[in-house]
Formats: sequence, C-alpha cells, structure tokens
Amino acid sequence: MTYGTVSGPVLAGPDLADRILGGWTGRIAGNMLGKPVEQGEHWTRERIDAYLRLTDALPLTDYLPPPPAGADGFVLRPEWPRCVRGGIRESCRDDDVDYTLLGLHLLETYGSGFTTEQVGELWLLRLPYLQTFTAERAAYRNLANGLRPPLTATRDNPYQEWIGALIRADVYGWTSPGDPRRAAGLARRDAVVSHTGNGVYGAMWAAALVAAAFTAPDARSALVTSLEVVPAGSRLARTVRETVALYEAGLGWSETLDEMAARTAGLGWIHVVPNAAVLTAGLLHGEGDFTRTITLTVRGGLDTDSNGATAGSVAGVLCGAAAIPPRWSRPLRDRVRSAVYGFDGASIRQLAERTLRLATLTP
Repeated sequence: MTYGTVSGPVLAGPDLADRILGGWTGRIAGNMLGKPVEQGEHWTRERIDAYLRLTDALPLTDYLPPPPAGADGFVLRPEWPRCVRGGIRESCRDDDVDYTLLGLHLLETYGSGFTTEQVGELWLLRLPYLQTFTAERAAYRNLANGLRPPLTATRDNPYQEWIGALIRADVYGWTSPGDPRRAAGLARRDAVVSHTGNGVYGAMWAAALVAAAFTAPDARSALVTSLEVVPAGSRLARTVRETVALYEAGLGWSETLDEMAARTAGLGWIHVVPNAAVLTAGLLHGEGDFTRTITLTVRGGLDTDSNGATAGSVAGVLCGAAAIPPRWSRPLRDRVRSAVYGFDGASIRQLAERTLRLATLTP
C-alpha cells in the first residue's frame, strides 16, 4: 500500500474504496444515531444517559431505542419514529448529510478549483431555503440579496463560529486521502461563504482529520496531524489539544467532558469549540472501535447528530466499511434521503463510488 496526495500515489484501489464507503456509511449512521436527541439545551449528557437507563440501553451499542409509554421529560425530535431502533428503513433527511451531497456535487461540477462564489450559487440552485439553519440561513439570505463572499458570512450573521461549516467538510477529506493540507484548503474555500474565525478553523480541522484518517494508525494520530492545518493559537486548536492532553493524562471520558465543558462554558451548544471537545473525546475514548466511538460521541451531548456524523465518518475511514457492524449499515438500506435537488433517494454505495472517482483523479 502506498500513501500520498491525490496528485501522486494514493491508497490502493480496493482499500481506498472501502475506506470511502466507510466514511459515507459512518457519517450517515452517526447522524441517525444522534438525530433523535439533537437539542443540546434539553438533551444534556445526563439526560441522554438517563433515557438510556430508562430504556435498558446503557451501554449503548445500537441506534437509540424508541421511548416507552409515559416517558415524561424525554421528548425526542419529531422525526424520531424514522430514526430509532426498529423504525429505520432508510436514512432520514438531515442538513448534516445535505451539505455532504452538495460538496460532492460541487467537486463533480467545478473540480478542486471551485470558488467560494460557486459554493453559494449551488446553494441557491440546489438547496431549499427552509432547510438551512443559523449561519447557513444568514449566508443564503445574503446571497439571495446579491451580496458576495466574504460579506455573505458577516452581514447580520451572529452564528459565524457555530458548527455549520464543520459539518460541510467531510467530502473534502474523502477526496484528499492522506493529504490533510489539501483537504483543509478546500474546506476553507467552502466555509468562508458563511463563517469566520473558529467557524472556518473547525471546517479546516474536520476536513484534515478525515483526510489524515486514511493514513493514520489510529484516531489520536489523525487528531495530532489535523491540528497542523489550523492556527495553533486559535481557541479551536487549543480546545482539541487540551482534550487530547486530558486523555493522555489518563482522565476518563466523562471526567474529560466535565473539564472541557467548564473550559468552554458560555459558548452555547451549537458553537464549534465545545463540540470539537466532545468529538475529540469520543474519537479518543472510542479506542478504534466504530460502535464505541459514535455512541460515546452522541452520549457527549451538544450537537449530537453533527458530532455523531463526523465521528462516524472518521471512524468509518479508519476501519473501512467492511468492519462497520451490520446493525449500523443494514437499516439504511443503501438509501439516503435529502432535500438537495437531484439527490433524494441516492444509493450510498453509488455516492461512495462517485467520491472515489474524485479521490483518484489528479487536479
């Protein structure tokens, strides 16, 4: 097996194909796992675990169980019947997957030389306004009003450092296997349509993390490599480093999250920085096991579906699709629902094949 950037030698074909399919499958499964409890102000770590104890599902090893009759105080998101254990027949529509599909379409349409303006154009053409949220909705409105980047990210947008750009980054990592800097550069060009500062750094970090997972021996190594692409003094980088340091000092998963919650207090449950801590802790304490990684990440709370999706993507790339337990992949039935025009009902395997073609092309 050889490693390198997409402009040189890359992972061998069958292995690369399995890793990319693992990324897609892991992202969708992790997103589905976290979707029923995506409301960080209500679904805290403590409440999630209380729900799992109530439903005899702790430790969590599968999709969330449905709520029992009379489960007061445990109101799941309205989509829960289609994304809990026993109710999944395909993936539910979610923006964490919509933007991944848009990123794939962007690269297929314009190649790796796409511009930030072209990112915005595809949003207006392919994505319904009411399926955008926070920073993306602000940027969408600005685009529709004729503004151009980077003004689209700053005009009437109080969400510039929230997690939205990070959730758009995975496809840039999948198409840059073993080349974190290239992945981060692509993610940055996408991110600045809607985000600034740590919001942009989060996208660069996530793309680099996914790209590094193709060649790293484990999640810790991928995390260390991913930090090379973001400013070392940024709060995003400091938070990831601190979380890694607590892990290396022997602190447990729950204690690590307690400490990082105190250090990032006041930012809110959708801000990219506290979510980066939850994601980092899940990847480290998952110890290379796909199920443990995504379940710990979702149990960490905050933006559960976004964090579960990114953790699943990284873990899926690290282990490959063949190693993902069927209880996560089989209920998806190789079908993804999406609000993105032209992608609803797409085959997950075919999406992975299209991504593979981009990953093995030279720029």
